[in-house]
Amino acid sequence: MTNFRMFLKSLLGLYVIFSGEHFGFSLMTARQPQSPDVSISLPLSGKRSLVVRWLVNHGNLVGNISEIQVGRTENHIIIHSENVSISSADEHTWSWTSDLPLECVDHSVRIRHFYKQSVVSHWSNWTTHPGVKAHGEVMIFPFQEALREGTSAVVCCVCPPGENITEMVVDNRSRPRIGIGAGVQAVTVDDLTITEPDNPHFGSCYPLNLSCRDTAGHSRDIINYITTPPPKPRNISCETSDTITVSCIWDLGRKQKELFCNSQTQTLHIEYTFFSCHNEFPTPRLQLKGIFSLLSLLNRNADQAPVVCQRSSCSFPAIRRLEEYRIRVVVKNQVGEEAESHSFNISDRVLPVVRWDAAEPGFTNATVSWTVEGNLTQGSVLCQVHAAPRGTAELSCRSADGRCRARLEHLVPNTRYSTRARCSVNGRFWGGWTPPSSFTTLPLVSVNLWRTIKQRSDPPSRLVTLVWTLEVPGSATEVEIQGYVVQWWQRGQNRTERRERRNQTEVSMGPEQQHFTVEAVVRGGRSVPAHITVPEAEDGEKPPAEKKLSSSTAGGFNLSWAQQVDTTCGYTVEWCIQGHTAPCTLRWVKIPERNNTLLLPAGNFRAGCRYTFNIYGCTGSGDRLLETQTGYSQELSDESLQAPRVVQPIQRTSSSVTLTWSYDEDDPEHPAFITGYLVRVEDTLPGHSANVFNVSVADPHSKSAVMAGLQENHEYVFHLSALTKNGPGRAVGVTVRTTTNYSAHLAKTLTPLFLLLGCVVLLWPRRKMLKNGLREIFIYPAGMNIKVSELDAFLNKAEVIVPSHRPEECVSCDIEILHPSPPLEAATSLGDPDPLSKPPSPGRRSLASLSSAFFHDDYCPQSALWPHDQHTGLMNKSYFCSVAEETTGSQQITSKIQLSLEPEGPQESCSVIYGYIAKENL
Repeated sequence: MTNFRMFLKSLLGLYVIFSGEHFGFSLMTARQPQSPDVSISLPLSGKRSLVVRWLVNHGNLVGNISEIQVGRTENHIIIHSENVSISSADEHTWSWTSDLPLECVDHSVRIRHFYKQSVVSHWSNWTTHPGVKAHGEVMIFPFQEALREGTSAVVCCVCPPGENITEMVVDNRSRPRIGIGAGVQAVTVDDLTITEPDNPHFGSCYPLNLSCRDTAGHSRDIINYITTPPPKPRNISCETSDTITVSCIWDLGRKQKELFCNSQTQTLHIEYTFFSCHNEFPTPRLQLKGIFSLLSLLNRNADQAPVVCQRSSCSFPAIRRLEEYRIRVVVKNQVGEEAESHSFNISDRVLPVVRWDAAEPGFTNATVSWTVEGNLTQGSVLCQVHAAPRGTAELSCRSADGRCRARLEHLVPNTRYSTRARCSVNGRFWGGWTPPSSFTTLPLVSVNLWRTIKQRSDPPSRLVTLVWTLEVPGSATEVEIQGYVVQWWQRGQNRTERRERRNQTEVSMGPEQQHFTVEAVVRGGRSVPAHITVPEAEDGEKPPAEKKLSSSTAGGFNLSWAQQVDTTCGYTVEWCIQGHTAPCTLRWVKIPERNNTLLLPAGNFRAGCRYTFNIYGCTGSGDRLLETQTGYSQELSDESLQAPRVVQPIQRTSSSVTLTWSYDEDDPEHPAFITGYLVRVEDTLPGHSANVFNVSVADPHSKSAVMAGLQENHEYVFHLSALTKNGPGRAVGVTVRTTTNYSAHLAKTLTPLFLLLGCVVLLWPRRKMLKNGLREIFIYPAGMNIKVSELDAFLNKAEVIVPSHRPEECVSCDIEILHPSPPLEAATSLGDPDPLSKPPSPGRRSLASLSSAFFHDDYCPQSALWPHDQHTGLMNKSYFCSVAEETTGSQQITSKIQLSLEPEGPQESCSVIYGYIAKENL
């Protein structure tokens, strides 16, 4: 800003010089300039800059050069020399920064002028900035200052007069010294570094320990700090709420611990951009006008001083009629500064501030108002009003006093709403929302009216029960009901009845049509009246058939019915809230006319409870019953399902049992629909569990079952239970024993007798032939006891011997036994030495019978005709053995002997071989 002012002043001086020549003025002739009067401003504590000021008393020196020299110590050792161009005809300022702290030694400045590089003034006197003198102790500079990280620092030690510095220590390390003057020495510390940047105790400042010792043994320890420059401001944004005050914010990163070594300041500078004019002024009048305009802009800019800000925010007054702004935020601390610029148009950054005024609620609407501060509504301001839970409405606001109004429609009566508002000048940048303000719409009470009709037989009349509920949309406040008014027209007269807080009434009426109206009396008036028409009674009207509903998986009811053409005002579905359980608390739902479905959630119904839904169609003459639907929200099949009752006595036979029972399958107390019955048959005998079987009855109206295929005189247990779609319910058990089948036992006994008798009758005519055949089969000669092995050997031998001894023709067919067998009693006694003491064995008895059969039937004794040489005698000594030892073998031998006695050919003669087989030959 200062450089800009100096530039304008120099430009103004040049303009005056050239304009003076145009008007005929002449410059002063050159002469030797005077020595300048030099003054040095005392630097601030901790600063190393000398600010030198001097006056330029002669205008002819403007634009020439001044030489400045800086000397150090009392001997004015020149350490810096510089030529400076004079750009001002009044006061000139020059600054110089020393690498050594100014407190260490004396620093002096002198100046001389050059005019047109030929005329030189005398040197001015030395103007000295004195150093600090030590008295009694060593002094160190810089003293408790902040040093910038990454730079180099020069540290000096000043000892008392007559002493000298012997040692300088930096961070516990001795450093080489540089002599500055008498009693003053210095060291250079290169590359200052923060070694513990995350130490919370130091923040962004790290200590640098310094120590000095002189020849007298005096020492001094101090601490300086190494720190970093301030952070650069980022994300600068500015806004205004009333175009009067502009507020800006920015980000400086994470805030650090505030210490004296890193304390920083924030300032905001308002900058302007001016365009230079290159056209020459044609006349002196225009030239003067341009000068005055330039001076006006200069004064205007000079009035905007830097604004001291908070750490991350700042506010400044807006400049009248200025739209475009360019600001610069400067952040400084002891070791440096950072700056950032930002440009904006104030018209785009207007964020109006809104103050809420009031809300005037109605039943379904409300009027709300608010005020926009800053006189912004003289133009068009766009505002938004948010009413929760309704939504947001947008409207344009324009008024002279800044007050805006809006009407909120389609609200719910008796509902609490929370509202707020905000506005925008251009619709892009919105101001903040006002704090929420609440209001409640007025309650709107309506009556939901329904009726039930009971027909009376004597006298012929009807009892109408009017039932109603209150419908108050919303739930913000509780509505106080003072009573109800019931009106109806009967026989041309209007009748009115008042009920005190009861939601039903009974009216007795005839078969004619009737109209009813019910109103609720609330504080401040009455509710919306409800109307209903009771239709005219019809003779012989039959209720519709009941339709069963299947339970849904969701546990509720999904009702549907056929559309009715004559239904003009919708449908009504009624049911009892307790189902068929008394007392009946009536519920009903009204459905629009174009809808023929209703979904009732499961939360309003109990599982296992039967509900009946009556569906009415509304017409101009009243409501008529269309359908009746019955069902369960959820069918159960637990112990609550009662068991059937078995009817006694039970019909039974030897192979079947017929059960008969009684059961009310349509009882509404059942937890489910009855789909049939189940009979479980169990065998009571141990180990007969596999004989269990079931008999099902699919028709719930059929109440008997026959269990066939049972065993006679057997005990069974029958378990009878009712069936639902979820399974059987509680069962009743009954034990039954089947009867005995005596006719079957009699048939089994008499059948063999009748068979035996029939055989006797059939064989009686052939009894003799049968007798002879039996004799041939079962009887053989007594005393024969032939073993099977002996007989086989004998037969094989006989086949060889017998054919060679063919008998001659017999003169007679009679055979005489030379050695006749003893009688049966004697033969029997042969096998048993003691016949009196033991009964004959069966084997012996059969041998005796066989011998009797062979030798006594048609036996005719004859003399022996066979020669003795042809007579073979076989002695069977084993005949006297016990015949009972090989009875079976004897029977087999008997049959073979019989075959050997058959004639071999057609001859009438026969040969008989008879004798005894000796036991030794076997």
